[in-house]
Parts: sequence; C-alpha cells; structure tokens
Amino acid sequence: MRSKPLLLLVCVLAAWSSLARAQTDPLPSWNDGPAKRAIMQFVRATTDKASQQFVPPEERIATFDQDGTLWVEHPVYTQLMYCLDRVPAVVKTKPELANVEPFKTVLSGNRAAIAKLSLPDLEKIAMATLSGMTVEQFQQDVRQWLATARDPRWKRLYTELTYLPMLELMMYLRANGYRTFIVTGGGQDFVRVYAKEVYGIPPEQVIGTAGAVTYGYDQSGRPILTKDPKLLLNDNNAGKPESIHLMIGRRPTAAFGNSTGDRQMLEFTKAGGGERLAMLVLHDDAKREYAYGPARGLPATKVGTLPPALYDQATKQGWVVISMKTDWKRVFAFK
Repeated sequence: MRSKPLLLLVCVLAAWSSLARAQTDPLPSWNDGPAKRAIMQFVRATTDKASQQFVPPEERIATFDQDGTLWVEHPVYTQLMYCLDRVPAVVKTKPELANVEPFKTVLSGNRAAIAKLSLPDLEKIAMATLSGMTVEQFQQDVRQWLATARDPRWKRLYTELTYLPMLELMMYLRANGYRTFIVTGGGQDFVRVYAKEVYGIPPEQVIGTAGAVTYGYDQSGRPILTKDPKLLLNDNNAGKPESIHLMIGRRPTAAFGNSTGDRQMLEFTKAGGGERLAMLVLHDDAKREYAYGPARGLPATKVGTLPPALYDQATKQGWVVISMKTDWKRVFAFK
C-alpha cells in the first residue's frame, strides 16, 4: 500500500502533467490572431461529441493544395525545375530534339529566354521529361534529384522549403482524427515520392495531375507500368473537386489553398452543411519568403495568382485569409 506522501506526490505529478498537456500549444509557429483562433475553434467544434457541429471521424477530411500552400512555389514550381534539369538527359536519348524548341532554349542555359517560354512550351517539356520510363524508374530519379537539387535563393533542398505552420496544422488535424490529403495541380506521381517523408501523408492520400500509364513486361517478363505522354487528369481549378469526388468520395470538411487554382475546391468545401473551414494563404512577406497577389496591392504574378476578386470572394463567403507576414511566427523550420 502506498504511503500518503507518495500518493500525494503521484496525484500532484498527474495533475501537473495534465495541466502541461492542456497548456501545450499545438500551433507554436502561429501568432495569436483570427486565423489561428479559427483553426482551434473549428477543431473543437467538429471533434467535441457534445457540440452541435460534431463531425464523425470517418467524415473528417482535410484537403491541402501543395505549391504555395505547403511549400515555396516561387520563382517557379519545383516540379518544373525538375523537368528543366531533365531536358539534357532526354535530349541524349533523342538527339533530334537538340535543335527543336523549346528544348533548344533550355539547353542554351539562357535563364531570361527560359523564363519567357510559353505555357505550351512548358507542357511539351513536361510531357517529354515525365514519360517514357517505368513508374519505378521515375520514382528513383525524382528521389535522386530531390536529394541534391537546391533552391537558388536559400541554397536549401526543396523539401526543406515547407512551411512550418502548415506542417503543424496538418499534425494538429491528424491528432484530432482528420485524414489529410494533398490535392495539387502538380504531378501526382512526383508528389507521391516524398509526401510521406515530408508531410506525413501516404501516397494513396495524394491527388494530383496524372498522366496515363501502360501495363506491360520488362525483358525478364516482370510486370511493369510505363508512364505515357498522355494527360489523364488535370487536377486544377474545377478538376480539384472533380478529382476529390473521384478519389475520396466525400466532400472535405476543411480545405486550404493559396490561388485561383484552389477556388473551386474551397467553394466545394464550404458548400457542405455544418461547420466548414476554408483558408487561403496570402504571400505578403517579401523578407521571409515572397510577396505577390495582386490582391491587397501586392505585386502581380503568373505563379500562384491570388487576384482581388478571389480575395473579395473569400471575405464575402467566410473563408479565412492567412497572412504569412502577420499570422506566422516562423515560416521555415531552418530559420
């Protein structure tokens, strides 16, 4: 039988432990403000069985755009950098492309000229560099590239340029029974390579733009899937709610984006009944990351555009706009 002093000590320690857990901030990289309070209130309301807004665990779905929402998208998308870096290898196997645009421009190394390539030019590069190999070969190549390729501004691996506040948010949601999905306009196969390691999201919970694959056999008779130069699913704009329906089969309870490509996903989420959370990341911190909009008078951009009309829609429809400058104490884990 325990002595009274020992029993008292056990009770005190238990009470202290409970108090410490209650005081632990699940979002330490967020400043106290409307955005953080909205997240905390949403989680409390949807996970408390006594709440009228309680959401059963099986319906707790949170979808996240990736580029500009979970990691840096400027000055160009990370996957585009991968594609540009792969052009020499593609031309080596197909020498006839060396004098064909836009491959000729990429091989020149002229950054100004490369920056002026049109969307159709970039699509040609993507099709050529993201197809023609087995799925396993592609995954291996992406891993090797991510292990060494560095962002020109921070000199860091691209996988280090994830936003710490958003990583905390995903962990907080998962700790409260939410399943977190990436719903990105980027390549599905590309993001699935690193999603588990970087975001804690398994590959089956990554939805993205997808190319067709063909089933076949290698020289030893082993079954393989080969990536084809054919678009199967464009996971952007209206394609996001369409692919959510196709791949998840449930309307999200919470959705997070940063640009026009995410508008329909946030609309679709907020259109559901009960408590819903829709949030937009506003890039307004040129010192710690980048500043672009052109909402709120920020500089215009072709990458991750958030125009005044979308900002106004967010305000009118009750979406929460996250100011990177004022809502985040820290942007990256390494700073």
